[in-house]
Amino acid sequence: MLNPAELIELSEGALGAWTSETTGKGVLRGAVARLFLCSNGLLRTSFTQPRDDARETVREFLDRYPKPAYMSEVEHWRELSGGEIEFTMRRLRTAV
Repeated sequence: MLNPAELIELSEGALGAWTSETTGKGVLRGAVARLFLCSNGLLRTSFTQPRDDARETVREFLDRYPKPAYMSEVEHWRELSGGEIEFTMRRLRTAV
């Protein structure tokens, strides 16, 4: 359980600078995103997006934060009743 001092919630505008280097398109457009900093040093980012946008976000997240360096992965995902995907990505704060 996170305590309030460990929780950072950012709006889409704060995360909107994250863009694809290949397309220049913002991956968080239309997304609901929350960034959590946990006491174990991991950053968790939760998203709610349509399926195709979710796939693109995951690809770009893993391109930006490669698994060998950041231990990045999709930690949890589920399909919501409206067809959107809610998922949580996790990574180390800095590369190892």
